[in-house]
Amino acid sequence: MTDRKLSTVSKILSYQILIIIIITTGFAVAGGWLKAISSILGGVAAFIPNLYFAFRINNTAGWEARKILRSFYLGESGKLLLTAALFLIIFQIPDIQILPLLAGYIAALSVFWFALLMR
Repeated sequence: MTDRKLSTVSKILSYQILIIIIITTGFAVAGGWLKAISSILGGVAAFIPNLYFAFRINNTAGWEARKILRSFYLGESGKLLLTAALFLIIFQIPDIQILPLLAGYIAALSVFWFALLMR
């Protein structure tokens, strides 16, 4: 059996899922299911675009620099558009709770900052 290391991107995505679960559980216990659902939707609004970006740039090894840069910019543009689209969809849901939604979103994004500190 071989010991496989997770890539940095995989670790960050895994930590994002973990923090989304923790924040959602906290809101479920403290505020009920409506706040928990709002929190998980905020986390998903951060996670899905990051997952898209990770898939977009994952297979760029061996490419020439210009193609890598183009893939990076297209991935980032797609990520921003996907985030906006997800928030537009989320805001159509009745009784969405803004504070838990933003808390879930910010918590998932904060994983990047903690990853930089842990490196």
